[in-house]
Amino acid sequence: MPTGFSMRKLTQTFRLLVLVAASLVVLPAFAQFSGTEPSGNMSLLKPPPGARVAIFEFADLECPACANAYPVVHSAVEKYKIPLLFHDFPLPMHNWSYQAAIYARYLTEKYPKLADEYRGAVFAAQQSIATKGDLLEFTQKWARNHGVMWPFVVDPQGLLAARVNADRDLGKRMNVTETPTIWVVSDKGYVHVTDISQLFQTIDAALAASAPEVRRTSTRR
Repeated sequence: MPTGFSMRKLTQTFRLLVLVAASLVVLPAFAQFSGTEPSGNMSLLKPPPGARVAIFEFADLECPACANAYPVVHSAVEKYKIPLLFHDFPLPMHNWSYQAAIYARYLTEKYPKLADEYRGAVFAAQQSIATKGDLLEFTQKWARNHGVMWPFVVDPQGLLAARVNADRDLGKRMNVTETPTIWVVSDKGYVHVTDISQLFQTIDAALAASAPEVRRTSTRR
């Protein structure tokens, strides 16, 4: 029979194991939204020519926080008619996000009107995709439903992978460490949006700050 001391020791060990197991489940999701402020080469944080304000985003298709942000970001793009400068940033702890980024790049290349719809579908189906095989099966079914003939080899020359790598390398140069990383950018500067519920408010402020000055004409004669 265990002594009182050994029983207490066993109980403490059990509680510790429970906490460790819980952390393995919870931490990856929260680690994607650590709140670290990016830094480094931020010279690209500006709207494209002809736009006063834009959204600049790094995202990972396997990231739950990115899935939550996706409809908000695209609602903002639709409401304000502003560009979205999207960049892939597949995180190393995710086992199929890199391949998903390549699939999305293929659609961007061949069927540009469907690429964002595919990304949205992947975000919505995250819980049912556990492996690269699941992702391929999901993608092939999605492609059939959208009249797309999915190729046997998506990226034979590695050109799409090179573009994903270029996005990820850019993020690293800007010290991006989490997804989603979102900025609202204008000709007056940029704001790092860490709370997605503040996106619309941040865009309103950026549009107001970047509005052209109205010259007052004198009424005196």
